[in-house]
This record gives sequence, structure tokens and C-alpha cells, in this order.
Amino acid sequence: MISHDAYTSRDRSTRRLTVAQALVRFLAAQYSERDGVEHRLIEGVFGIFGHGNVAGIGEALLGLELQDPALLPYRQARNEQAMVHTAAAFARMRDRLSTYACTTSIGPGATNLVTGAALATINRLPVLLLPGDIFATRTANPVLQELEDPRGYDISVNDTLRPVSRYFDRVNRPEQLPSALLAAMRVLTDPAETGAVTLALPQDVQAEAWDWPEELFSPRVWHVPRPRADVDALARARTAIQNAERPLVVAGGGVVYSQATAALRTFVDATGVPVAETQAGKGVLPHDHPLSVGAVGATGTSAANAIAARADVVIGIGTRYTDFTTASHTAFAHPDVHFVTINIAAFDAAKQAGISVVADARSALEELTAALGDWSTTADYRGEIAAAREDWQSRVASAYHFGNAPLPSQIEVIAAVNDAVGPRDVVVCAAGSMPGDLHKLWRAGEDPKTYHVEYGYSCMGYEIAGGLGVKLAAPEREVYVLVGDGSYLMLAQEIVTAVAEGVKLIVVLVDNGGFASIGRLSESLGSQRFGTAYRHRSPSGRLNGGPLPVDLAANAASLGARVERATDIEEFEQALARAKDNDRMTVLHVQTDPVAGAPDGGAWWDVPVAEVSGLESTRAARTGYESAKKAQRPYL
Repeated sequence: MISHDAYTSRDRSTRRLTVAQALVRFLAAQYSERDGVEHRLIEGVFGIFGHGNVAGIGEALLGLELQDPALLPYRQARNEQAMVHTAAAFARMRDRLSTYACTTSIGPGATNLVTGAALATINRLPVLLLPGDIFATRTANPVLQELEDPRGYDISVNDTLRPVSRYFDRVNRPEQLPSALLAAMRVLTDPAETGAVTLALPQDVQAEAWDWPEELFSPRVWHVPRPRADVDALARARTAIQNAERPLVVAGGGVVYSQATAALRTFVDATGVPVAETQAGKGVLPHDHPLSVGAVGATGTSAANAIAARADVVIGIGTRYTDFTTASHTAFAHPDVHFVTINIAAFDAAKQAGISVVADARSALEELTAALGDWSTTADYRGEIAAAREDWQSRVASAYHFGNAPLPSQIEVIAAVNDAVGPRDVVVCAAGSMPGDLHKLWRAGEDPKTYHVEYGYSCMGYEIAGGLGVKLAAPEREVYVLVGDGSYLMLAQEIVTAVAEGVKLIVVLVDNGGFASIGRLSESLGSQRFGTAYRHRSPSGRLNGGPLPVDLAANAASLGARVERATDIEEFEQALARAKDNDRMTVLHVQTDPVAGAPDGGAWWDVPVAEVSGLESTRAARTGYESAKKAQRPYL
């Protein structure tokens, strides 16, 4: 980290401010830099005020806004979990070079941050959390919403954030603030360590005044490096690839964050190595590139999974190798498969016990391409790739234009959106069955930022809040949010935030009367879709009565959105066109068939089935589970 030239004079004067005032002025002066381009590190603050932060951070943000609203804009959120999702989506859209801070009161506001923090940390996305905390002085204990843990008075509900934060600190004295802030910025800007960062701020300390060194508030630039690979590790990777007959790249989100898509394209064009994509890596190659085999793993294409099953060297780039990517360790079935893993985080690079290359994805790809020289895969292998691609693309075309059912399928809705989007428009989704369908079927274009699906935590409720973050990060792009009725019912409040901020989203609300994804999973496991449909309780005492009279479109209208209802695909396509021409937050409600599914990609996901059961359906599923389990293997 090196600061701006203005900081080199080392001004030794002081300024008397409260801890909260010093905090927000510091945040307003932080920048990140990579490849010579600077970015605001903390773009603004999302918040909901309560007794634990209103007189501290609230007063400080007001003072800053009165001075200049652009210094550190405050945005009022409606749900604490949602505002962390918004910050995470913003950071992802900005390649982790900028983010938002999120402030809450102590109590329920603080514990509501936990889910969002877990999502950010699991997905390696920087967000700064600033929950209020109980009194450091303890003079009024127990205060409102204090946990009162008998093991110690220094424990508060904020400690629930420790395991889901990459850095956690509690600022109990003003003197502790500078070191805590510098440590927080270090983690936020470290691509190998980043995630949720929590600074718990006791409410009395927030309001306490101190004489701060003026240099604390000078502009400060945090340089984001591109670490190069160890020469010997790169040589081992080169040798492994040159000896491969059927290599395969598995591209993850690290390729996108490193802005390495051009380097990856140069690599595959030179070598003929096909590319399969994780959820976070989808779009690193356009869908029509001859070496793109699409999504891999449990939600993968038949093309990618067929190539993966026979790959003898798997080159993982910027991937965490989750169980969906590896099909629960069944996807890579070659008896002598070896792995080359390129990742900026040593923790991830060491997975699969292969050749570990700890490096920035772009720099490693550039060096690896040069090291391989004129080496390339065989014409026969490329022919096999082309045949697998052609077969899958024909299956996608059939699925996209199936029709004939009383209700449209979810696939038809996805197809309509795919046809409607422009080359820079963004599709946003998260949990449920739609992420899997999108991963398999979405036809990505040239821009990797057009596909934004959160699947690291698969968090229901991310969609609308995440779409808001994407739009704030890229206001020039049209943003389409695909959300199921289950996710919508969990977290729709940020429609209000988008309306208040004048932010336009096109929200496609797919209403299938329940939890479609888990319904399908339940059926496949022999549990007969139990508890997955939205139904009245019947006279028998079971939840198998008639459909609930819930009107989600009316709910969206009550939150301030412009709403249209579509009963078939033709109406939906017309509504999409009107939404694109409109400048308002719009929700398009469409009912879909909950049973119709996407083409099978031929992979498995390990979800244990009851070993003993009185249900014939469960016993049959257990037999299938035990058979599939035999293909599972450790990669050693």
C-alpha cells in the first residue's frame, strides 16, 4: 500500500472528531489500484439505524452528507441481510476493487448480517460490516438487546460474525481505530484473503471524541497485486499439460475477477484445450466459441461432463472446486487424472492434490501460453469436442422452444429473457432450480459480466438485492433479475430501496407455487416432494390442500414497482419488450409449470438418502444412491 503524493508530506497536525466521524472520513479517502487504474474502495454506506449506531455513525454520515453528498453516499436499506447482498453483488460486478460498507444497530440488526457475511466470505467478495455494539464502559449494563453471556462481559451478539468474517475486530477505545481500519482495508484489498470484514463499534465509543492525526484522513491507495507464478511450479504445469492427451480447463470466478478472459481465450486458441465453466466462471468464453463446452458438474452440460469424464489433465483456473463442479468427486473419472490448479489463494490452489500454481490468473495464463510454445491438442480431440458441443446445442434449442403445455416452463421463460437481452445486459439469479437451468442453458455472449449467478452460498433472497448492487455498479447496463416465488417471499424488500434510489431493475418473478428445486430433489430422493408446495392444510392435517391465495404481483405493486402479469410466453415476451423501454422498476409476474425440467447433463450430486425407510420410493432411491456412490473417489 502506497498513498497519494499528497500524503508523503506526513502532516503531523490533529483533528478532534468522534470515533464515528473519524471512521467515515477515513473511508471516504480510501482507493484501490490495479494495472494503473484507481477506484473508490468504499463507494458508500448502506444502513439501517437503531440505538446502537444512530447517534454515532448516523450523526457522522449526516455531517459528511451536509459537507458533500458525494464523499460517502448513504443509502437507506430495508433489510440488513439484503444490504450485505447488495454490497457483495456490487463488489463482484466491480471485480472486487470497490465495495460498500454496511452499518446496523446492535441486536437483531447486527445478527441479520450473518447470512450476508457468510455469502460474501464463501464467494470471496469484499464487504465492510459496521455493526453497533454494547457499551464498552459497561456502566449501564445490561443494556437493550445485550446478550449477557455468563462466560464474559466482552461477548455480544456480534461475535456470531466472527466465523463468517475474514477479519473481525471490536474497537473498544479510540486509540484502537487506526490499526483496526488499516487491517480492515488490507483484507478487503487482498484478493487471496478477501471476504466479509467486521468492525464492531460499541455505541459509547462511536460518540467519543479524540485528537486524530491529520494524516489518517489523507487519500490512501491500496495496490492490488498480480502475483506471478513460481518458476518451478509453472514448469511443472507446462510439463503436465504437454504430456496430456485430453486436457480440460475448468474456469472459475477468479478468471473474471482477474480480468483474464482475453488471456484465457488466447491460451485456448493457441493450444486447443477446451474450457468448462463453473457458475462463477460462466461466460469466460462466449457460448459459440468452438472450444467452449459449457457448464461442468452437477448442473453441467452433457458436452462438458463427457469431456470431463475422460480428461487426463484438468487445469483449474480460479475455481474453488465445489461439489457441484466436481459432481461430488465423480466428474473427473479418468483413472490417472491429474490436476493443475492455478489460484491466487494457496488454500484453493492446493485442492485436488495436484500441481499447485499460486498466482494471479491473468499473469499465469500469459506465462503458461508462452511456455507451451506451439504445443496443441490433436485434431481428433478437437473433433470430439465439436461433436459433443453440437449434440448439446441441439438439445438446448429443443428445450428453448418446447411449448404445448398449459403453463410455460421455466426453461421457456429463460429462453425468452436470453433472446431479449442485449450484448451488455446482465442476468442475475441465485438459489433454486433456475441457477442450474441457467448454468446449463444460458447462451453467454462476449462480455463475462453479463452472467451474475450467486451459487457459492446458493442464498435464497439474494436476487433482488443482488440486482440492485449490480445496477449501482453498472448503471449503464440493463439488469434482469430472475427470482422464484420462494426466494421472493423471503426477501423482496429491496424493491423499495430501488424505487427510493430511482434504480431500474427488470424483475422476472417466476411463480411455480412452491420450492421447485427442492421439490425435484425430494422426488429424486424418494421423499415425494413432501413439504415443497405452497398449500393449505387439509382436513387430514397434512399440507396437501388447495393452492394458497397469494398474489405476489399485487405485493410487488404495493412496494412501488410497476407490475405486469403474463399468462403465456407470447404475453411474457411482449411484457419484456415494454419493460426494456420503460425507465421504472418493473416486476413481470409469470406462472410456470413446476414439474417441467431442463435436459439432463449426465452428472450426479451427493445428497444422502435414508438408509432404511418404510417408503418404497425412498428404498428405490437408496438403491440408486448406493450405485452412484461407487463412482465417487478422492483425488490424491
